[in-house]
Amino acid sequence: LAASEVALAALEAQQQDLHGDRHLNSRLGKLLPPLALIAVVIGFWWWIVVHNESPIFPTPWAVVTGTLELAQDGTLWEHITASLYRVGIGFGLAMLVGIPLGLWMGWVGGAYRTFNPIFQMLRPISPIAWIPLAILWFGVGDVSPIFLIFISSVFPLIVQTTSGVHTIDRRYLRAAANFGVTRGVLFRRVVIPAVLPEIIIGMRI
Repeated sequence: LAASEVALAALEAQQQDLHGDRHLNSRLGKLLPPLALIAVVIGFWWWIVVHNESPIFPTPWAVVTGTLELAQDGTLWEHITASLYRVGIGFGLAMLVGIPLGLWMGWVGGAYRTFNPIFQMLRPISPIAWIPLAILWFGVGDVSPIFLIFISSVFPLIVQTTSGVHTIDRRYLRAAANFGVTRGVLFRRVVIPAVLPEIIIGMRI
């Protein structure tokens, strides 16, 4: 009996080792192709720069050393902070404008019929196309990139929020009406929770 238990334990240990090896090989099989591609791209980049002796384009190592120098003297963190500030302000303004406007357009039919054609005309315009107007209107300071981030974020938020309101299951609204809830409670307890997934999709876009 003891010998059988020992043999069974040894067999289980062997099976676990085989499973671990297969898991490791599977992970390596997933990691190696992208790592090999990255290595080939970096090697090709390095060879092109060295072969052409370009004074403009740096080698990968020059990029690494330059990044470390910028990080050490604080320039890199200064620019990262400035970029995060612009993104935060622009995206925050887009949320403050887009979500309430989308809720209003989705709930009030007249607002939807009035504003939806305008937004549908402006929405396909690439944010890059707004760059000349942004520079012309706001100059080259922080306001221009904030405006561009706002423009690129507000239209998806408006469209997705409006779509979310339109796709609410009407049974929820009828059930709330049967209980005689006020409009404010209806928005807080029914509309906003139902629209939240669409709002998150608009924020992600």
